[in-house]
Amino acid sequence: MKFSFDYPKKVTLGDITVRDGFQHEEKFISTDAKVYYAEQLVLAGFRRIEVTNLGNPAGMPQFKDAEEVLRRIKTSRTLEKAGIDVKNDVEVTAVTIREKAVDRAIGLKRAGIGPDRILMMVSTDEEHHFANSGTTLPEYWRECERCIAKAKEAGLKVNGTVSTIWGSPISGPTKMEDAVLFTKRWLEIGADDVEHADHDGSASPDQVYRYYSMLLEAIPRPEVHLAHFHVTRGWGLANVLAALQAGVRLFESTLGGIGGQPANFIDDTPVAGTGDYYYNSKGVGLVSTEDMVLMMEEMGIETGVDPDRLFKLGRNLERTVGRRLRSYSILHGRIPKAPNDAYRRKGLKERKISLGEEEGQRF
Repeated sequence: MKFSFDYPKKVTLGDITVRDGFQHEEKFISTDAKVYYAEQLVLAGFRRIEVTNLGNPAGMPQFKDAEEVLRRIKTSRTLEKAGIDVKNDVEVTAVTIREKAVDRAIGLKRAGIGPDRILMMVSTDEEHHFANSGTTLPEYWRECERCIAKAKEAGLKVNGTVSTIWGSPISGPTKMEDAVLFTKRWLEIGADDVEHADHDGSASPDQVYRYYSMLLEAIPRPEVHLAHFHVTRGWGLANVLAALQAGVRLFESTLGGIGGQPANFIDDTPVAGTGDYYYNSKGVGLVSTEDMVLMMEEMGIETGVDPDRLFKLGRNLERTVGRRLRSYSILHGRIPKAPNDAYRRKGLKERKISLGEEEGQRF
């Protein structure tokens, strides 16, 4: 019987630990740690990393060091010594939800330490969009048109994110067809790629497959469609598989599956974060980078990422944040591909039989 899944044999992965992962932490992650993880992710094989948010740090003090993080990554001696040209070979992204943040990114770009790519975001649920950005959708689309034009002039790529594709934590059910229309709008106004985000773990695998199949039929450009899954309900890797089967080739994730909405508390001080409407401190996060990369390797999918370096990095991250994270691969590693000769010799000696004798008794 012949059986096989139909999925891409090569994918492009981005890691967003340093931004999306750390934004949910209720303690400040040091600048040294942020730069360390960004560098190590690049050394592990990632060429797309998301590292900070250039919005007002009053609401998100986790990113009060945004400019220093960008400067140190862009001038990294560690990566230079490894023969990696950061400014040409690594795409560094910063989140810029509003125009002031976009202007800040443009200023940093012109100073030689800015991001290569910025991210703006819409929600198909208007209530959720207003809570997230403080603007109506018509106002925000006009703002995005201005921002994309300015960003392109400055040499910045722009990602347009679509959220609440599979439902909203505020308004409930949404229409996936709306997300396809929003994607077309992003591309029409000049976005370079589009992130399709399950920001609260609402997507089930069947709906993921249906959405991406519908999306790729309407816009058959897999190089511009990026999948972003949370694991709030434990469906993250199942959704990755469903997206792969639909033909998606771009994915992003975080080490240990950390992340979620910006924290409402940092160190010993309450902060604005995203407010009570969305924030949940327990059981949230994204797909685990370590687990996703290893799963894809076992499926024969080329990722360009070294799982063994990720396992070490994931164990270090647990020490950084001070708790056990949700990666299973860092506990168990790769699946053995050869016999364990030491165990076999020990077992044969103890049982005092030969393999030939044992084989003769199997049936």
